[in-house]
Amino acid sequence: MIQDFKGTTAVLTGAGSGFGLECARIGARLGMNLVLVDVQQDALEAARREMEAAGAAVLARQVDVADAAQMEQLARDVEQRFGAPHFVFNNAGVGAGGLVWENSVADWEWVLGVDLWGVVHGVRLFTPMMLEAAAKDPAYRGHIVNTSSMAGLLTPPNMGIYNTAKAAVVSLTETLYQDLKLVTDQVGASLLCPYFVPTGITQSDRNRPSALASGAPTKSQLIGQAMSEKAVSSGKVSAAQVAEMVFDGIRSNRFYIFSHPKALGNVKSRMESILAIENPADPFAERPDIGEKLRGQLRS
Repeated sequence: MIQDFKGTTAVLTGAGSGFGLECARIGARLGMNLVLVDVQQDALEAARREMEAAGAAVLARQVDVADAAQMEQLARDVEQRFGAPHFVFNNAGVGAGGLVWENSVADWEWVLGVDLWGVVHGVRLFTPMMLEAAAKDPAYRGHIVNTSSMAGLLTPPNMGIYNTAKAAVVSLTETLYQDLKLVTDQVGASLLCPYFVPTGITQSDRNRPSALASGAPTKSQLIGQAMSEKAVSSGKVSAAQVAEMVFDGIRSNRFYIFSHPKALGNVKSRMESILAIENPADPFAERPDIGEKLRGQLRS
């Protein structure tokens, strides 16, 4: 288990806001070297100034995590500046909703590019560096944290494109954990599954590449956006609290990190339906008023 973070290096994608920024703040307090990665230059620059003012050694890079070449250059820059990282937080994410058949190809490419391929690139590029460092130094310890969502363990309606990306991250990270167990005891992995936490994800379109611009939103997409903004903005658990949970998870080598453990009741219902070979459970069983409202809006 990892207890001493001082002098270690962390790579954090999505470091300009939300969980990435809050994890960076903890890292600065713990005396870590920080590699800050974000696609939004002004937010990245603000994070860089804040972390340097807190005394951290910082490498800041504006990177689209969906872009393989940009991520490969990032890995080279990290190795040149700090050597192999000890921690990788694959956190960058965007959100999109609507009925699953109404998402355009551009929607799919954007969301899967950031939410899934960003994690894929982080894993494929930094894991080998970490394993090489572990092989050279028996004292080396490393950990990879991939951010999924409770949506990766559930199938809430009207947000299938996001569910798909996050479910893939769950599978990827569980497999990463098992693969690492085969080859080393020095590098671990964790899966972060937040629920409704106030971050900037509902304004993801601010960083959407013009090449992946979509047309006018459909009614279901507008409804999904409004519902997501209401749910996220009313969240009682903060991004800073979730970041503390992440570091606690690393310290205890805990794989599953949940911001809202009570939401696991919905996961249990889903798993029970699968084991009983029954049709999927009603996602609105505990809040039928929400289901009725959504059906009414979509059928009107």
